[in-house]
Amino acid sequence: MTAKIIAIDGPAGAGKSTVAKMVAEKLGYVYIDTGAMYRSIAYLAMKNNIAFDDEEKLTELAQKAHIELVNDDGVPRIFCNGEDVTALIRLPEVGTAASPVSAVWGVREALTAQQRALAHKGRVVLDGRDIGTKVLPDADCKIFLTASLEERAKRRAADFAAKGIKVELKDVIIDIKKRDERDSQRAHAPLKQAEDAFYLDSTDLSIEQTVEKILELANPRRR
Repeated sequence: MTAKIIAIDGPAGAGKSTVAKMVAEKLGYVYIDTGAMYRSIAYLAMKNNIAFDDEEKLTELAQKAHIELVNDDGVPRIFCNGEDVTALIRLPEVGTAASPVSAVWGVREALTAQQRALAHKGRVVLDGRDIGTKVLPDADCKIFLTASLEERAKRRAADFAAKGIKVELKDVIIDIKKRDERDSQRAHAPLKQAEDAFYLDSTDLSIEQTVEKILELANPRRR
């Protein structure tokens, strides 16, 4: 029997969101984009000129924010306080800001509560940095998805190029390396593999192969 709650954790650029969406689609599950939720708070902070180290204001921002994950004819869209931020939160500067913002304890607590409420309805796939360790330690199936730094940077650069955003590969490598360090060293819910999570290195795997491997891991009968 396939797991009802599938948690996919891993570092920046590992392809978590892309893979999680495909797994959810194949299973007929709901995809909960936790990264988009943190990016939404980072976007709000930038929009309101709130410093990324102002924990009090960031916490208040997260507690009051109304984030909606909407399926628009098969296309997932994210609304924050009524504004469609789907494209805006994918800008490089927002992605960079999401790391320090997500390290704020109050922000994490506010969004974790929302994520748990959504997940416990069942038949869901979530991806993030601490889903299996902090948000849903009771998840049926936990995956720690990663890839080499160079491969992750190439994938991220390709994503930007597809959206018409020009970036230098060396700059993406530097950015991802910094995010890895921040995410793994933060005081609250640092990025790490859950003890009972399956480790999956997708460096030499295609997206389709990675999805198939996760489907196997999520269903004991297919392993």
